[in-house]
Amino acid sequence: MAVREALLDPTGMNERSTNSTLAPRPTSLRGLTVGLLDNTKVNATALLRGIADDLANRYGAVDTRLYTKDYFGTPVKDELLRKIARECDVVVTAVGDCGSCSAATVADGILFERAGIPAVSICSDSFAMSGAAMAQVQGFPGFEFLTIEHPVASLDAREIRQRAARALPDIVRIFGVGA
Repeated sequence: MAVREALLDPTGMNERSTNSTLAPRPTSLRGLTVGLLDNTKVNATALLRGIADDLANRYGAVDTRLYTKDYFGTPVKDELLRKIARECDVVVTAVGDCGSCSAATVADGILFERAGIPAVSICSDSFAMSGAAMAQVQGFPGFEFLTIEHPVASLDAREIRQRAARALPDIVRIFGVGA
């Protein structure tokens, strides 16, 4: 008989909640401030800026603010989480393109949702299992995060822009906003 292994949290978070309720969704992005949480991985800033441009130009987001984490493999620190939650209406976190950064990116999204801020976490498709495992460990197995085609780090500016444009419909859908 197979024995199930316990899932371990690679980020070191020890305070877990079983709250799996999404933050209230906006009806529109028009006039909202979008927080962009860059985890310091290569091309995360470019991807987030491309997404921000589209959210402003196509959906009326009034402002976008870029924040940067200290380290890609750990969840956002409480102080930065609180700052973003005070200053922004919704958040996009990126980019998970390895195991630990994917887990941390999903953890970030869950932390924002639990703080009452709608969030979209972006990971590359090669690391979807890492993101899903983190959602399970954090007591939010149904947390929906966005996967984009792997790789991300080795792309040029044109390719990153294309990834951002292809991600936009799912970002808007996860935020719960109509086209």
